[in-house]
Amino acid sequence: MTIIGITGGTGCGKTTALNTLSELGALILDCDEIYHELTVSDADMRRELTERFGDVYDGTALNRKRLGSVVFADAEALRALGEITHKYVRREVGARLARHERGGGTLAAIDAIALLEGELKKLCSFTVGVTAPREVRIQRIMARDGIDRAYAEKRVDAQKPNEYFERGCTYTLSNDGDLPSFQDKCKKFFTEVLKNV
Repeated sequence: MTIIGITGGTGCGKTTALNTLSELGALILDCDEIYHELTVSDADMRRELTERFGDVYDGTALNRKRLGSVVFADAEALRALGEITHKYVRREVGARLARHERGGGTLAAIDAIALLEGELKKLCSFTVGVTAPREVRIQRIMARDGIDRAYAEKRVDAQKPNEYFERGCTYTLSNDGDLPSFQDKCKKFFTEVLKNV
């Protein structure tokens, strides 16, 4: 099975790249979405989070603000949160990939913001960094999330620069045009690269 790792900052166009892969028959694994699902569905993960961070649940729902107030004020707590959550997300991604392969699946994509820093990179046949110019990203997330320019700039500037993904990924897809041209670029790129796998 070919497993493609997709990464890049907010507003770069990862969703467009993933939609293209979905159209090509790929199983899409969004690690952020999986994490949110597991905070509710995985009793072991809930127990570990509660043991480490205290009362961070309202019933079965994780109170993100309460957890955030603990981890963002303490670097060690933030590291521990990453360690706990990555372990469970990694296990779930592995289980979903195995099910997909058993069912005859031959293509999957893992979408993870911290793909290059974590263990999931080792599962990938190759990685693709989706990049876009800073100003384009700012405009996109202002429109998408209904936020003001100052907040959009903070979000973009808090993330890794394009060069990080260009250096760390097998391939880079630059999204510096409009949506139809990037969709076309993605389709051509993935069709071509998958011929050679």
